[in-house]
Amino acid sequence: MSRRHRCAQWHHPRQAGDALLALPLSLIVAIVLADVLTPSHHLPTGPSLLIVAPALAASFASTFITGAIAALAVVGMLVIGLENHMLGKMDFESQIIALVMVSVLVTVFRFLRERHARELAAVRTVSEATQRVVLRPLPRRFGPLRVASMYLAAQAQSLIGGDLYAAIRTPTGTRLIIGDVMGKGLTAISDAALLLGAFREAAHRQAGLPELAAYLDHSVCWHLAEPTEVETAGECFITATVLDIPDEHPMVQMVTCGHPPPLLLRNWQAITLRATHPAPPLGLGELTRPDYRVDTFTLEPGDVLLLHTDGVLEARSARGAFYPLAERAASWAHHRPSALVRHLRADLLAHVGGHLSDDAAVVAVQRTLRPTPTVVAPTHDSAERHATPFTSSAQPSAWPRP
Repeated sequence: MSRRHRCAQWHHPRQAGDALLALPLSLIVAIVLADVLTPSHHLPTGPSLLIVAPALAASFASTFITGAIAALAVVGMLVIGLENHMLGKMDFESQIIALVMVSVLVTVFRFLRERHARELAAVRTVSEATQRVVLRPLPRRFGPLRVASMYLAAQAQSLIGGDLYAAIRTPTGTRLIIGDVMGKGLTAISDAALLLGAFREAAHRQAGLPELAAYLDHSVCWHLAEPTEVETAGECFITATVLDIPDEHPMVQMVTCGHPPPLLLRNWQAITLRATHPAPPLGLGELTRPDYRVDTFTLEPGDVLLLHTDGVLEARSARGAFYPLAERAASWAHHRPSALVRHLRADLLAHVGGHLSDDAAVVAVQRTLRPTPTVVAPTHDSAERHATPFTSSAQPSAWPRP
């Protein structure tokens, strides 16, 4: 952006404010001149209109300017009373008292409004800092993967909530997580931060996805077992999907913990990747003793994997219709992840009329390089596994190295 363009943007609001400031000033001058040049033996009606000037200034000007306009209005009223010999009369003095009281109230109102605006700005600054720490932006490239993400918070003046996502590079590929914390507000953000921290800490050293999912479940259970959270134990949980996308092989592993299934966009179609043995949400392990199973599917070059939270699926229009994610995503399957997410964001907000009732998160992943072919014996199980786009196994499959 050029310096001239930045200066034009800075001067434009100032010039607009100066033009608006001329309105109350012109009103005061016009009323004073009208009453001074046309003297009357009766009580002038112009001074009562001077109350409009500070009220008008309070709608756009600062507290100092509003107070200055109010003082000028009082001075103008005194000039009118002096020229018309109205000073000392009870009716005219009552008008002065009313103008002073209204001016003080308007100025105080403007001061409180400015303080509230500063507090909102401070809250938004803290929210932005929290977002950068808790929900770190995903880079556009992860090895052979293109990645794009979006987050829409349901609460006003908030940038993050209970939805979460993260990606970690490993020596052999990329591991991703997307999840949704039950509830909203600061408690949901705290639980999301806990899970994201546990994922970033353990994604490098847990050998398989079942072990990683078990570790994440234990972390959430330990957090809920703390004295401050004991009353909510068994009531709070986090749905999540954890994936392992290798760099050199097309086969992706996935463990689903009560989370909505992702979509695989391929050949203008949206394939729902439903888990054959989904585990319960994280945080319920002490009650359910889950058995984490790995589901596998192929992610070929050009395919787009669309991860999302239930805030997208449950978004309703004014008529109560749910957002048709699979249908809309399939129509933009030929776009890159960044363009796909941008279209989904605009279309989702248009569908709900600009305001979501629940947080919504989306992560789009596209493989750009063709993986090295996996060399396996032509057995019946192998042929069946590669013929179907989605399979399940109790343990992670052993992939031969290229």
